[in-house]
Amino acid sequence: MAAVRKPGGRDVGGAQGYAAEWARAVRRLGFVPLSAGETERLLHLHSVRLAAALLAEPFTAGPADEVGRALVEAHLTEPGVLDWSVRALGERFLDRVLPDHPRTARTAERVAALQGALAAGFARALRDRTFTQQERIARSAWQARDEVEQALRDSEARFRAVFAGAAIGIGIAGVDGHVLDVNQAFSDMLGYSIEELRQINVASLFHPDDAVGMWELYQELIEGKHDSARVEKRYYRKDGSVVWTDLAVSLVRYDDGRPRFTVAMIEDITQRYELQQRLRFQALHDPLTGLPNRTLFFETLNLLFETAGPERRVGVCFLDLDGFKAVNDSLGHDLGDRLLVAIADRLADCVAARGHLVARMGGDEFVILVEDGEEIDDVVGVAEAALAAVSAPVRVGDHQLAVSASVGIVECPVGTTDASELMKAADTTLYWAKAEGRGRWAVWDPERSAQDIARSALVAGLPAALERGEFVLHYQPIVSLLEGSMLAVEALVRWQHPELGLVGPDRFIGLAEETGLIVRLGEWVLRQACRDADAWRREFPDARLVVSVNLAARQVEDPAIVDTVADALARSGLPAELLQLELTESAVMGTAGEPLRSLYQLAGLGVRLAIDDFGTGYSNLAYLRRLPIQCLKLAGPFVEGIREDGPEAATGHRDERIVDALVRLAHALELWVTAEAVETEVQAERLRALRCDTGQGRWFGPPVPAGEITARLRGAAT
Repeated sequence: MAAVRKPGGRDVGGAQGYAAEWARAVRRLGFVPLSAGETERLLHLHSVRLAAALLAEPFTAGPADEVGRALVEAHLTEPGVLDWSVRALGERFLDRVLPDHPRTARTAERVAALQGALAAGFARALRDRTFTQQERIARSAWQARDEVEQALRDSEARFRAVFAGAAIGIGIAGVDGHVLDVNQAFSDMLGYSIEELRQINVASLFHPDDAVGMWELYQELIEGKHDSARVEKRYYRKDGSVVWTDLAVSLVRYDDGRPRFTVAMIEDITQRYELQQRLRFQALHDPLTGLPNRTLFFETLNLLFETAGPERRVGVCFLDLDGFKAVNDSLGHDLGDRLLVAIADRLADCVAARGHLVARMGGDEFVILVEDGEEIDDVVGVAEAALAAVSAPVRVGDHQLAVSASVGIVECPVGTTDASELMKAADTTLYWAKAEGRGRWAVWDPERSAQDIARSALVAGLPAALERGEFVLHYQPIVSLLEGSMLAVEALVRWQHPELGLVGPDRFIGLAEETGLIVRLGEWVLRQACRDADAWRREFPDARLVVSVNLAARQVEDPAIVDTVADALARSGLPAELLQLELTESAVMGTAGEPLRSLYQLAGLGVRLAIDDFGTGYSNLAYLRRLPIQCLKLAGPFVEGIREDGPEAATGHRDERIVDALVRLAHALELWVTAEAVETEVQAERLRALRCDTGQGRWFGPPVPAGEITARLRGAAT
């Protein structure tokens, strides 16, 4: 890449040659108030500044603007000078000054920016100078017209020279808006002849989209409320096309202060405006699909919340393609991008065509804003239309793909939420839809969200709760159905939550299993139960009370489970035969490998093993016979079916026969049987008649703290 020296340094590259060519062109185009050498040195300095600006990081076109102004300040104001300078900057500057600089799109953009800035700086400087001269000339003429007629003629001549030769448009109009005179630049800009413009009222040139505001501004100007005004506005050319301009209007008054006429100076900024619009489009639209992007979507949504009344309803459909990652992974990102373009086109056709904004949020996520819905069914209809459009097979290259999507739907009055909360709700609802399967939509439910938030709070608080010792054990008696004595207790964990109070296991055990914390929590339960059981053993040695502890599937699969149980027994001093470990039927059936070895090793320690909730899962009886278990705990639904005679007696008798069969089966396998969920005396009596060994449930006592079990043992001892 060619280096560029700073002013005063050693010349590098072709800046000197380019400056010489520039100087020759300037002198050829008109009068130059400098010598040839001075002109070349001045333009060499500007060539170096332009090259330095092109290479600078970060890039700014400001130096080119300064060069344009400097040309005017050096009185190089012939119209052809600007034309040659701008064209040469684009056509030959890189070749002559920076021949080794790479020709990239980025370089082309920078050159274009420098061209625009140079032209703008030149035009503004010329406009400012012309404006200043015009005002000075006008004031001098009005003040000295009676004293120096010759000065007036000279001033008029100078004004006419500037007026006619200015590169920017200059127009003069009366206070009624009738055009009095314009220069050639003004005429060329609008495509009319000067004579045609002298027959026109300025109001007829206004663009209809800004005519009202512009006419009011013009009225205030000619009424003397303002001396000047400056705006960017559109004009119609004679051929019907639109030109964007930078308009500066000044009011010229009579000596007594009355408005006399207005002077307008107009610069054509159409190219700059179009460039700004292109850049804005690029900033607010997704480059892959052409849809509005996340930024434009949130701009629109925030504007809606700022301007709409609180009762106006707004809806959002948050759409995510199902399994899009698999498409990228299996067929490649290029094909995945083509699929996204096809889906975007479909959404634009079926949704945007109805007046709804559809935007790409990123990846395979799209969002639809429904502003004119009156109720949730309207938004659901939009979501269903989008899903139908997406679900049709898509042909991409040689592949025909079946695509589906999930949609989260939120609809509510504007006054009940804000943009951020609305999108958060849509994201949550999309998660619900995906959890229910492919090609589904789900509607925002505040109650479900509150439950999810509470669930998340419990998940987040579980580890700290274990560290702070917030978990406690309650024990439910297991009673002999024959003798009525308490033979065992089942340890049941509770969470003594600092805000929610005593939380049951149904609210956090599943969360502990999902997060993997169940292993640590289960170990704590095991150790605490062993300590409590050993305390009962020492105080009531004749009771021989067994403590039953539940093991989760993850605990059974943990290679360290045998060591953990052995250590808990050793540290507490509890004999192994007084500990029973309960495993669910689903966790035991089909157990193989290390978990199966662990069961035999646990049995080898002398620990009792029981299958909990027996009869609710897949019971392989042949496999059951080979497991080292001592007890079956019949699932509660079978026991609950045993009722007194009544309308449901037939169902109760059927459940009773099932229980009878299960008890006989267990006894045939030499297993002890415990019936769970015994709630009534009738159930207890019938279970006793069926020769069930032990029972557990509210009839025999609810889960209670360890102290109440101690009190019950003391009562039995006396």
